[in-house]
Order: sequence, then structure tokens, then C-alpha cells
Amino acid sequence: MLAFIGGTGLTRIEGLTLRKQHAISTRFGEASAPVAEGELNGAPVLFLARHGDPHVRLPHQVNYRANMLALKEAGATEIVAVNAVGGISVDTGALVLPEQIIDYTWGRDGTFFDDPDEPLVHVDFSWPFDAALRERLKGALAAAGAPWVDGGCYAATQGPRLETAAEIRRLEQDGNTIVGMTGMPEAVLARELQLPYAMLSLVVNPAAGKADREITMAEIEAVLHGGMARVRAVLAALAAHHPRP
Repeated sequence: MLAFIGGTGLTRIEGLTLRKQHAISTRFGEASAPVAEGELNGAPVLFLARHGDPHVRLPHQVNYRANMLALKEAGATEIVAVNAVGGISVDTGALVLPEQIIDYTWGRDGTFFDDPDEPLVHVDFSWPFDAALRERLKGALAAAGAPWVDGGCYAATQGPRLETAAEIRRLEQDGNTIVGMTGMPEAVLARELQLPYAMLSLVVNPAAGKADREITMAEIEAVLHGGMARVRAVLAALAAHHPRP
């Protein structure tokens, strides 16, 4: 079953016909919100609000392990994660399908394999986003008529504050093109669960130092309002062409 994770600006999906809510308690605690199960464009889908509904959890406070296990237990077989990001070398308002990720977070629980009584598993993470799922997302973007950027690298920072201009210069030197706070450890946990995972990112502001003004929440919210409507159209198009069981 196709699953969506909604980030900032996407706590619910319009057009989702709700069938049930899964309030799942995992061995790592509670997920951010119940997993919604329903139909979107005739396809069975799952949806989880990463930060809760309403939005209450900061990026470093999200229980990523509980979220991913809850989706798996609810029947997810692949995941599309939506993120609001800053643009380092990508314009505000663009939709991005990143191909790579660099992790700058710290102190987060980043693996399921930390039980000393269980075998340690080192997963291959050379290509963090599933190629086949990314190709289907490209088709959904085309079907929705949404302009988008193919590729690039997502910098996962700790948050919740935005970055300094010097930090953005460093991230750019490292090869990053967008910056967000929730991509890790979410992406690697999906890999550990053997769940195909891809990211759809909406650029909601220029990264620090990339514009001659301060970044304001009012500007970010204005971009979110229009941008998430395009994101919802892409997710609906993806669901419409999702293989039926």
C-alpha cells in the first residue's frame, strides 16, 4: 500500500476518503499521529502527519522510529515523504525530487538495530531514494502539470532554528542544493525496514544569505499555501496510477 508522510503545511490530504484510523503503539512509543487509511483517486493509501495533527512536534522531537514502524504495521509497502525546505541553489516555489542526502543532525535515534541482544545490520545507503518510485513520481509531476527539479542533494539539519549564512555556504560547498530538518533519520529507517522511499520537497524560502532580506514566517506560509496545493495534485496523480492489489 502506498503511504504518504506529510510535513509542514500538509497535515491532511484533501480528497482522501477516510476508511479507518490506526492508533498504533510501537516498541519505540507512539507515532506522531494515528495512521489514516483511506482511498485517494480509487487507490488504497495511508497517510501520517509527521509533526502531528495539529502540528506540535519540532523536527528533533519527532519519534521517527515509531512513525516508520507504525506505517509498516498499518500495511505500507512504499513511502513518499513530503518536506518543506529552503533553497540553496533552487528557486522558491519549486518542487524537487532529490537524489541524495547528507545528514548533519545529531542526537536522534537513527537505527532500529541498536539492541545489544540483536544482530547488528549495516544497510547499504549509497542511493537513499528508491529509483523506481522516483520515476513514478516524475510521471505524477508531469500528469499534474507541476514544474519540478530532478535531482540534487538534501541537507538534513538539526533545527528547529534556520541556518546561518555561513552554514549555508558550507552546505553549498558540500554539494547540497536544498536544506530541511526531517529527511534523516526517516530515510534510512525506511531502508532498514526495506520500504522503498522517495522524497518530494517544496522550496518555501531562499536559504540564509541567498536573498537580501530576512526570512519571515509570513513569506514561508504564503508559499506553503499555494505550493502544497500542487503537492496534493501530484500525490493524487501518483495514487491514480498506483498498481492496484
